[in-house]
This record gives sequence, C-alpha cells and structure tokens, in this order.
Amino acid sequence: MDKRVIVIVWVTMMVLAGFLPAMAADHEQGYLGIITGDVKSTAHQIGMDLKALVTRSNIHLAVFSSNGSVENVYAVYQRPGNHMGLVQSDALAFVAKVKGDPRLKLIADKIKWVYPLYNQEIHILGKGEIHSLGDLDDKRVAIGNVESGTYLTSRLIFEIAGVQPRQMVAIGNSQALAALKAGSIDAMVTVDGAPVERLALEVAPADGFHLIPITHDGIRSFYPASRIPAGTYPWQAADVDTVSVMALLVAYDFRNHHCNTIGKVAWLIKENLDWLRLNGHPKWKSVDLSEPVNGWEQYPCVKDFTPAAIEAETESSPVRKPNPVADAIEAVFP
Repeated sequence: MDKRVIVIVWVTMMVLAGFLPAMAADHEQGYLGIITGDVKSTAHQIGMDLKALVTRSNIHLAVFSSNGSVENVYAVYQRPGNHMGLVQSDALAFVAKVKGDPRLKLIADKIKWVYPLYNQEIHILGKGEIHSLGDLDDKRVAIGNVESGTYLTSRLIFEIAGVQPRQMVAIGNSQALAALKAGSIDAMVTVDGAPVERLALEVAPADGFHLIPITHDGIRSFYPASRIPAGTYPWQAADVDTVSVMALLVAYDFRNHHCNTIGKVAWLIKENLDWLRLNGHPKWKSVDLSEPVNGWEQYPCVKDFTPAAIEAETESSPVRKPNPVADAIEAVFP
C-alpha cells in the first residue's frame, strides 16, 4: 500500500474515532490561569466568579488558590500557567518602590494591571480585652503567611503606628483562627474583602471575639478609611471603622495569543459587570473599573482590545513560519 493511502486511512480513522473534532475544539477554546488566595478567601471567590463568566464565552479559566498577594505577584511573573492574579495594591507599590533589587525591577517591568476591583478591609480579630490597635503592644499576633499580602500590610501598619507586639506569628488564616480559639495568640490580622467566608462561618458569638478598629491618622494617610457595617458577620453587633487596600487584577505582559485572550476576559468583565453584581460575591457591587491605579501601567492588551480586532485577526491568514511537519503534510495532500 502506498504511503499516501496509508496516511489517508489513518486520518479517516482518527476522524471516525472523534479525535480531530476534539483537537479542533481545543484550538478554538482559550486557556488561562488565575492565582487568587486561600480557598475560603474573597479573592478565591472572585476568581470563581470570573471562571463562571468567561466559560460562557468558550474561555477555560483555571482558578488556583495561594498564600496571597506576595506569592501571586511572583507567580504571575515566574510561572507560565498563572497568566493573571489578584494582588493587593500595597504589594505592587512595595515592588515598585524598593530600589536596588534587580529582581524586583524585572517583576515591576513585566506585571501590568488589568482592572482595579474591590477594597480589601483590614480585619483585626481579637479577644475581649483588646479594644484598640495600641492594645496589641506586647501581645501575640498572627500576621499572615510570609507570602501573603496580610503579612506585608501587618508589618506596615504596626511600623506606622509604632505598635510592638511581643510576637508576630507568620501563619495563615486557618492556623491563626485555630490558634486564637486555643488561646495561643491574642489576635489575628487578615486582609480580605468583607464578608470573608472563614470569618462568617467559623467564628461564633460564643467565641467572644470582636473586630478591632483602626483609626490611627498615620495609617489613614497611607490606607483609605473604610467601614465594616454591623451585621456583616453574625457575631458583629456594631459598625467597625478600619482601613482598606485595593485588590487589583494583574497579568503578565504577554506578547502572544494570551494577549488577546486576556483582552477578551477584560472586555467580558466590563460588558457583564451587572451579571457579576447579580451572581457573584457581594464585593462586585462596589467595583469601579475606571478607578485610577497610580504608578503602574495598564496592560496594553486590555486598553487596545476590541471584539472587531479579534474577529479580523481570526479571519486573516498570517504567513506561516517554516515547519517541516507542516511541509510534509502539504506534500502528502497537495
């Protein structure tokens, strides 16, 4: 049997077996990854909301959990599977402002913001005898995993306020809440958008914990004032004044097909914000996509994206690069 007949028979068998349709569908679907936060964090829920939105437009978005913003900004820079991430604005500012570290400069050059999303309130959960930030002096305080945004924010606010805990324990939210209940720490800090699932479901009135206000003028000159309304959590009876930090959707500065897919995701968010507000986490209700992000560049693939441009690109026939496999196929099927 001649080679050409063998190839034709093989291709026919693949078609009948259903392999080629699957390959075609693979090619048409966009694939992206987004790194978020703890699985019970608002950040992770926001990622899941985006997954639900873009799936309807044939984009597969893999949502990855993480330790938080510090891990996320490096993951987006370093790992090809994490095309986008949710990062606190103070973590990005830290990367940009620390001079003399060439690695941070590389990260700052390659990370672009897609959209500002929502405010993440600084929650300090403490025992009954702790009523103010100053009361954390000489106390044991959990400040988040070292790769979390909470860790950075905690260190900054304690530095600004001159608060000196006896021990700053670098553990994540799950361990911190368990330690607080066990009495091995006196308070814990978490930076996340209210309501935070873990605090809503895993803290009870019987625990005797409450949120500690942050009203320090120095901190409020750096972080915007915010308020967690009474009843945000089942155990929270009164409004709590605090401060917040913006959560940003960021992306690696791709110059390939991911550029258009990320541009399309951003366009879908903008066009379907009402859907997200209706179907997603309550934080979507406060999202203002036009809010400025000072000191950082918006991803050009987001600014320049139009549905018409992507359709034109799909319909065009770009010049193919040399490929011996493709050449052999064309030789068999002239």
